[in-house]
Amino acid sequence: MASPLSRPRFRHLIAQHRAPISQLLLLLIANLAAWAWALVAFAGHPGLLGTALLAYLFGLRHAVDADHIAAIDNVVRKLMQQGKRPLSVGFFFSIGHSALVVLGVAIIVRATSALNDRIDAFKEIGGMISTGISAFFLLTIAVTNLVILVGTWKRFRRVRGGGTLAEADLDMLTAGNGLLARLFRPMFRLVTKSWHMAPLGFLFGLGFDTATEIGLFSVAAGHASDGIPPSAVMVFPVLFAAGMALIDTLDSVLMVGAYGWAFVNPVRKLWYNLTITSVSVLIAFGIGGIEALGLLARQLSLRGGFWDQVTSLNEGLAHFGYLMIGVFVLAWAVSACIYKWKGYDSLPHPAQGAPLP
Repeated sequence: MASPLSRPRFRHLIAQHRAPISQLLLLLIANLAAWAWALVAFAGHPGLLGTALLAYLFGLRHAVDADHIAAIDNVVRKLMQQGKRPLSVGFFFSIGHSALVVLGVAIIVRATSALNDRIDAFKEIGGMISTGISAFFLLTIAVTNLVILVGTWKRFRRVRGGGTLAEADLDMLTAGNGLLARLFRPMFRLVTKSWHMAPLGFLFGLGFDTATEIGLFSVAAGHASDGIPPSAVMVFPVLFAAGMALIDTLDSVLMVGAYGWAFVNPVRKLWYNLTITSVSVLIAFGIGGIEALGLLARQLSLRGGFWDQVTSLNEGLAHFGYLMIGVFVLAWAVSACIYKWKGYDSLPHPAQGAPLP
């Protein structure tokens, strides 16, 4: 008896998640293909296979850099607020970022000796551009989410006090015609589709300024100067990109699942927005602010107690990604528990009321 019932449910589950399943299968195939290429290219050279593993680990590690996690999770939350299921945000972000990494390694392989004299200046200019773009984007997203947070809190407080709320009021948070909505509309439009993250990911990678990227470029340059064929050296960035894309895509799928629980019921949507948007705002302001202050400190050669702390925090940003994933997952779990404990499901259903003034 369970079998006939479970089969339609299973089919419905597969149909509902066809896109992320297809993406993850594609990425798994890409990862296997990259490793097959490495095994063929470096057959009989265990040392080079060890270097290939290092490049792959660099990619896995780079995917949890703080700017990656903050950008992906904030954009997922923003697009979910607009009624979309942005399962591909992490995928497209990593595709854009990977394109830049592969292009950079290709340039290094072609002109290793010429770049050796100029790599420091190139890295300095690129690092400044990349950090500036990253900080501006994260701070813009933080302001956008702060506007959503204030509006959500006002509406949730009204519902908790016995008032009703129409679904249209939730839409007003991103598409309203009030003063704040008009003021911040360009920010809301910054990213409106998952694929918009591809060019943004490309721009994020302009600096080659994180430890993992610098490590990858050093590996590629070293082996290119040793006379290894360019086709073999290009295995390293492909492995890096494959590992990074897998983790970034899993991150966005995970966050869509968490947000999806919240958006089934409009009251639950309000409550969850209060908790998760607060976390998003704090993280985006924190990471973006640290990057902006760090850029200022480097360009103006600022020293002293406060600026030394800023520099130290910038150097430690590479380790924040793991913590941020845990914070988002914990916030989702705590939000669900508090929601049930407080009995907010018993509040008047928002769809029963008219839009609030």
